[in-house]
Amino acid sequence: MRYILIGDSGHSKVIEDCIRANNHQVIAKLDDKYESVFKERACMKGPISAISDLLDEKTKIIIAVGHNAARRKITERLQLAKERYGTVIHPSAIISSSATFGYGTVVMPNVVVNADSIIGNHVILNTGCIVEHDCIVQSFAHISPSAVLTGGVSVQEGTQVGARSSVNPTIQIGKWTMIGAGSAVIDNIPDYVTAVGVPAKIIKERRTLND
Repeated sequence: MRYILIGDSGHSKVIEDCIRANNHQVIAKLDDKYESVFKERACMKGPISAISDLLDEKTKIIIAVGHNAARRKITERLQLAKERYGTVIHPSAIISSSATFGYGTVVMPNVVVNADSIIGNHVILNTGCIVEHDCIVQSFAHISPSAVLTGGVSVQEGTQVGARSSVNPTIQIGKWTMIGAGSAVIDNIPDYVTAVGVPAKIIKERRTLND
């Protein structure tokens, strides 16, 4: 399998490692920080607009951008069919056979996804996170390194659960919300807020997706 990564930063490096660990190939890394197309160590680089010259039926795309709202904005800009996107799972991840994944999602090293969990589109399951049984992680969400979702947790669209956070069973976290690193979520959290601490408390409302 061949991949084009949209984004060329630290996050894209980890995704590239995951792809290569599966013996697949990254043929291009496109980012609007580049003004023209060039080749670097057998990989094409250039602006995102160069995708039209590189994409073919044997090539999949991953939006290799860690910021959730930016990832959604890029998908809206590209307007590509879902079949164009790949799903990348590092071989060290432990994935239940009953778990399901959407397109464009990346699963980093040492992730665990247990029985009957549902993972949406363009989700990031970052290094060493645990998604227990019957969880739902909706599209454009990001479960950060070593975060733990215990059984039956629901994380809505665009939300980020910070590194080493834990979420109690059956908790619901709203859309486009931020859970701070190291937090313990023991109550439901609404949409468009930032919550931090042990236990997690709301500290601000998010006026835009970029807050």
